[in-house]
Amino acid sequence: MGDLILAIDSGTTSTRALAFSLSGEIVDVAQHEITQHFPQPGWVQHDAAEIWQLTKRAADEVMSRVGDRVAAIGLTNQRETICFWSRRSGQPLAPAIVWQDRRTAETCEQLKEAGHEAHVQQKTGLLLDPYFSAGKIGWTLANVPEVRAAADSGDLAIGTVESWLLYNLTAGALHLTDATNASRTQLMDLATASWSPELLDLFGVPAAALPAISPTAGLLGETRAFGKPLFISGMAGDQQAATIGQACLSPGLAKCTYGTGIFMLANAGSTPPISHNRLLATYLASQPLSYALEGSIFVGGNAVKWLRDGLGILDTAAESEALATSVPDNGGVSFVPAFAGLGAPHWQPHARGTLTGLTGGTTRAHIVRATLEAMGQQTADLIDAFHADDVQPSALKVDGGMVANNWLCQDIADATGLPVERPRSIETTGLGAAMLAGVGAGIFPDLAAAASAMVHADRIFEPANSGEDRMERREDWKKAVAQTLAGL
Repeated sequence: MGDLILAIDSGTTSTRALAFSLSGEIVDVAQHEITQHFPQPGWVQHDAAEIWQLTKRAADEVMSRVGDRVAAIGLTNQRETICFWSRRSGQPLAPAIVWQDRRTAETCEQLKEAGHEAHVQQKTGLLLDPYFSAGKIGWTLANVPEVRAAADSGDLAIGTVESWLLYNLTAGALHLTDATNASRTQLMDLATASWSPELLDLFGVPAAALPAISPTAGLLGETRAFGKPLFISGMAGDQQAATIGQACLSPGLAKCTYGTGIFMLANAGSTPPISHNRLLATYLASQPLSYALEGSIFVGGNAVKWLRDGLGILDTAAESEALATSVPDNGGVSFVPAFAGLGAPHWQPHARGTLTGLTGGTTRAHIVRATLEAMGQQTADLIDAFHADDVQPSALKVDGGMVANNWLCQDIADATGLPVERPRSIETTGLGAAMLAGVGAGIFPDLAAAASAMVHADRIFEPANSGEDRMERREDWKKAVAQTLAGL
């Protein structure tokens, strides 16, 4: 058996392949950027064919260098993004609708007004919001004739990104999803890990077009796409994979990922939780059976990308750290980056970003600092909601591309009042997929053993400000959010 595990991590802005050693080190990596399509305000789409082509290219590049050493494959992916393809041809029938897409906001409002949200939350752990896949499926069936015709003829296959990749990796032999991704469609009964006939009917989704639901680890399928047969033995949505990759395997342990969006998950044990503070309940892992409480924020790293590509005030994202430290404070500026609405705990899909407190003395450094501070303040909003749901993290494990920024990690600690622990490898999403694949292939007996071998801490950032300073900043932030919401 080989001594490496290949993790395929297909994210929102890029897709990559990473070869992990059994001690958690990245031995090889290849990455390609995914094209973002914005055909109308609030719409976000991907080309599913491009996702597969670029994912295959990245995996081929890594396998060409270390393929003889790979023992198993794990998949992880951007969640809620939904793909539509023909069973007969294997070709996409419509653009993939991305999790950030807001086109179903009106449908969600109508379902809320009709009194459906409480029942949907009870069944799925989720709130009615355009974020989730079910409304996107219903919209596509109603608006794309090719998809409707395929559904009527029995030719339609629907799946989130890992399902689409698995279908292609197995040359069309498998139409399968895992329970973590299925739990994000708003169609899965969280307690039974099965598709809910009531919810399929509510959203107008044909059961025959959906994939079967599998555990997160096991011999899920075999691929011959890389010249030799290999088992795909682990699958999970990116945030669940990152939670596993941060070794949050016991109730109360929490992590927060800072990527395109910001996602905090806390292990909630073996019983599906119900939030009373507009957080989400979600499936975490099959072995052992565990659930998580989650807070989802739609804009994280995308705000820094906007500073670079939209405003042109940064040459590179890495430049943001030096600019933030070049001024003593934000100069009274607050930035609420609600480019795709506000997620938890507000859930306002129609909210739009606001930049407040500007004066003639405002510089680009102040705006950059306010943008980075928004990451810590949004995190503190989630911590407040977790506390209200009686989940009390004593520390916060962080990961994602943004946490390479030391200033940001320190500011998150200052904003939340919690120690912030950064792992040695910030590629915890891929690491979690590799850990699941290792368990599924029998390399490790369980996730605890995989975590012991593969998860290592790098640095802990302790809060350095006073409680009074923290509260003053929180009040300034809440005023800025109130101004944002007042515009609705």
